[in-house]
Amino acid sequence: MSQTDARAAASARRTTPTWLIATIAGALGLFYAYAAWNALGNLLQAAPLGLNALGWFVWIFAIVFPLLVWAGAFALGYKRPPHHLLLVMLTGLALVAVFWLNVVAYTTLNTASLLA
Repeated sequence: MSQTDARAAASARRTTPTWLIATIAGALGLFYAYAAWNALGNLLQAAPLGLNALGWFVWIFAIVFPLLVWAGAFALGYKRPPHHLLLVMLTGLALVAVFWLNVVAYTTLNTASLLA
């Protein structure tokens, strides 16, 4: 058996089970979904007031951003060990939380600039 075959066999033994990847990504994905769902709720609440282009952009981006970050964190972490996936997903969630606070602060302080 060559050295390359031995390395391939060793790496095959160390793969993370799919159920563990799905559990980590799914459990933390619920928090990402909560952020997106909140943004959708706020968009539906603000839409009858008459949003301008900036208002639509802010709220639609606030819906899409958590989904993009989740997808990026999953793409970065799913081939790594489970604790690395967990840390990458938590880091992405922290990024979404900071972004959400920025959106809430901006829309609260500059409501007139978002309305038509």
